[in-house]
Amino acid sequence: MVSGHMFLCRRNSWPAEEYVSRATLQLLDFDGGAPPNQAWRRRLNSHANKLKEFSVTFMEAMKMMTLGVRLWSYVREEASYGRKAPIDPFTRENRKPCASQGVPLGGMGSGSISRGFRGEFKHWQILPGSCETSPVMANQFSIFVSRDGGNKRYSSVLAPGCHDGLKRSGDEGISSWDWNLSGQHSTYHALFPRAWTVYDGEPDPDLKISCRQISPFIPHDYRDSSLPTSVFVYTLVNTGKDRAKVSLLMTWANSIGGVSHHSGGHCNEPFIGDDGVSGVLLHHKTGKDNPPVTFAIAACETQNVSVTVLPAFNLSEENCSSEKCTTAKDMWDKMAQDGQFDRENFEMGSTEPSSSGNTVCAAVSASTWVEPHGRCTVVFALAWSSPKIKFQKGCCYHRRYTKFYGTSERSAVNLVHDALMKYKHWEEEIEKWQNPILRDERLPEWYKFTLFNELYFLVAGGTLWIGADLFLFILYVLESIILLCYLPIYYYFCGADSEAPGLEENARPGIKNEQESILSENASTNPVANHSSFGGNDVGRFLYLEGIEYIMWCTYDVHFYASFALLNLFPKIELSIQRDFAHAVLFEDKRKVKFLADGTWGIRKVKGAVPHDLGTHDPWHEMNAYNIHDTSKWKDLNPKFVLQVYRDFAATSDLAFARDVWPSVCAAMDYMDQFDRDGDGLIENDGFPDQTYDAWTVRGVSAYSGCLWLAALQAAATMAHHLGDRAVAEKYKVKFMKAKMVYESKLWNGSYFNYDSSSQSIQADQLAGQWYTAAAGLPPLFDEGRIRSVLQNVFEFNVMRVKGGRMGAVNGMYPNGKVDETCMQSREIWTGVTYGVAAMMLHHDMEYQGFTTAEGIFIAGWSDEGYGYWFQTPEGWTTDGHYRSLIYMRPLAIWAMQWAITPPKAILEAPKINMMDRIHISPLALRAFSESGVKKIAPKNSCFSSTVFHCDC
Repeated sequence: MVSGHMFLCRRNSWPAEEYVSRATLQLLDFDGGAPPNQAWRRRLNSHANKLKEFSVTFMEAMKMMTLGVRLWSYVREEASYGRKAPIDPFTRENRKPCASQGVPLGGMGSGSISRGFRGEFKHWQILPGSCETSPVMANQFSIFVSRDGGNKRYSSVLAPGCHDGLKRSGDEGISSWDWNLSGQHSTYHALFPRAWTVYDGEPDPDLKISCRQISPFIPHDYRDSSLPTSVFVYTLVNTGKDRAKVSLLMTWANSIGGVSHHSGGHCNEPFIGDDGVSGVLLHHKTGKDNPPVTFAIAACETQNVSVTVLPAFNLSEENCSSEKCTTAKDMWDKMAQDGQFDRENFEMGSTEPSSSGNTVCAAVSASTWVEPHGRCTVVFALAWSSPKIKFQKGCCYHRRYTKFYGTSERSAVNLVHDALMKYKHWEEEIEKWQNPILRDERLPEWYKFTLFNELYFLVAGGTLWIGADLFLFILYVLESIILLCYLPIYYYFCGADSEAPGLEENARPGIKNEQESILSENASTNPVANHSSFGGNDVGRFLYLEGIEYIMWCTYDVHFYASFALLNLFPKIELSIQRDFAHAVLFEDKRKVKFLADGTWGIRKVKGAVPHDLGTHDPWHEMNAYNIHDTSKWKDLNPKFVLQVYRDFAATSDLAFARDVWPSVCAAMDYMDQFDRDGDGLIENDGFPDQTYDAWTVRGVSAYSGCLWLAALQAAATMAHHLGDRAVAEKYKVKFMKAKMVYESKLWNGSYFNYDSSSQSIQADQLAGQWYTAAAGLPPLFDEGRIRSVLQNVFEFNVMRVKGGRMGAVNGMYPNGKVDETCMQSREIWTGVTYGVAAMMLHHDMEYQGFTTAEGIFIAGWSDEGYGYWFQTPEGWTTDGHYRSLIYMRPLAIWAMQWAITPPKAILEAPKINMMDRIHISPLALRAFSESGVKKIAPKNSCFSSTVFHCDC
């Protein structure tokens, strides 16, 4: 927990007055129209620069050439089955990514649509694992203003008209619309899950406009946070002397991104709902046998606001086959002339299905009169109903929101209605959550809004949230009985190394049809696949991608960093994910897989090993989609599982959860014994990249994996003590005592722990185990002086020697001040790792170092002077700012910093007792430990002239 006098580091203050005049802010300061004091801000005319991707060096390319050939062959093979490989560096989008992202729309797990800060709707993720990045430019908000009896008219799309393909002469499509907004006096303000766009006299100099975008992302609300809907609240202030008729227009294409609108078979229909809610449904027929999607666009009619609709118009004149066909130009001209559509349009019924190549759109208009110096509010909403999820290998599920709204696509009407009725309540709950942090004067401003804005990933990171039913609950109960009663007896009589029940069918490599047959046979009997995360908490099951470029669900070595966000805000979801992995530990999938790094074959899932991920094309049924290395030989996954389980148990005090997963914790710990080759209690790495840094080779005893193992031993021993398993608690405590002596004697060099047995590189992430130890309220693994020495060296070398600390922490740095260029990952700056290192500094009262370290990520990624990675934070970047893997899971680790600042009550108020001291060691075990004869290795001479810590070597 941090102190009250903290944070002497530079403050990045972005006051709203620098972007919007104070007078305009005062005028909009009613009904939530004014943007907040703390927010990420941009002018709409800001240049959205193209982002630069990293490249490998010649030597790196030579080292990875064989892997590249195998990976290319695998990508081609998957494509032949109509599937996308989970890692595909060869296929690139035609449209290069640029710095134009903004707050995404919707709740979690029901598909998402992102919205750029200039107003474009893009990054469509309606179908699982699919992301269509290009904007659908027909999807817009527009405004029409008429004054002085129609003698003064203003009209414009409420987005700058600087996109490719616009303003073509003679076009009957959207180029015929008025794109009159320069963006010079319009600004965007983001504080996830809300965003404000303020039009300060554009296009009408006497009209101030604020559009407030709201999505139902509400911590601890497991109902509304699953809803696929967003609300757009327009606040209008007339500063002129005339009465103004203002018509706002929402247009929407029947599309789920990409070229889906050209496929044909789509139809629209108007609707009039309850409480003045009316609009248009857009029924979209998806391709490739995917479930259909229905959009609803609507506005709320009130005493002062009139709502009309145009159920269908076409983007081009060529596709109009009848005289009644309305083009985009016809629609615009109608609005410019009348400011509304005909009321008779509500009686039109459903349109005919669209023909192939034709783009059918819909429009909703809301019109009102604003008196001189008067104010008015107009509210629109968007919802999309895609009730069923279908994965490419056949399994189907219903999304969580269907538990409350049913499985009909027409539930979009109810979704959009409830959004318009409940958005004020959502805002109240959001402000209750955010205000204590925003009003904490100890915190730097950049940190406050970046903390919330990094949560964009829980919506835009390909999240899926499925419901649970009674049948799965019964399976869960039966399975829990088996786990709690049968397995302990089984292991007692047969030994921990014996064959446990699992997926016993084998398959020959290279025979796809046979493997898929085995998959279908096992799907109904695999407890991992059928497990539903009840445990008293009916929250369904949750998946999120490692990243948009790495299409693997719940990648566990990365979730280790990101999970602090879920545990802080949606702890039941976090426990659900942990239960999924706990069940996965105990089962085996013997289908053959080729590992691309070395070309060897192995089995997909080894019993006792924590899976790398829950799969790609058939999650829960077919885990470990990652096939670069054999992750059953990785050294970090099992310790990370044990550490996360203990942290979650300590934070929630959920004893039922601890008992449920305890057999898996024991199995995961015992599995690691094979990697302690010399019996000294400490695991060794095997000379290949066998941990989350999967291009960075590790040999022998290593700082990262070894520290994770030490922390896991302590966590497992403490958990065993809490559960009354004295024998196991003693076993792990003895191992911990032995391993700690070896770890320090082999790696400590007087200032920090060496990278591994062969390198003195300073690894930024070397104390990841100690980070979790502190986060879980456990005793420190090492002397406090050594921990602070490590962190100070990381700060001085990995942080401050890279562009003065304005980039984050580089993964590897030599004590001579040169970046470790052993491989591409050693020379990268990983955003999530930097946040994790900063969190550890906060845990150890190094506030200045912690916030300066994290501020580098803000400066490089989010600030005006950075590289443009807002709302698409990558896995990492090079020291020249070139990214790798945009929209990545790990940066959610910024919530580990908030965890360090305000620990959960269960950890903060826990008795300050060293539980390890309470674990009794029998005289026999103590004698064996004292006679183990662990040899101490003298630390190597590595004094640093620049360090503030004295070296005793």
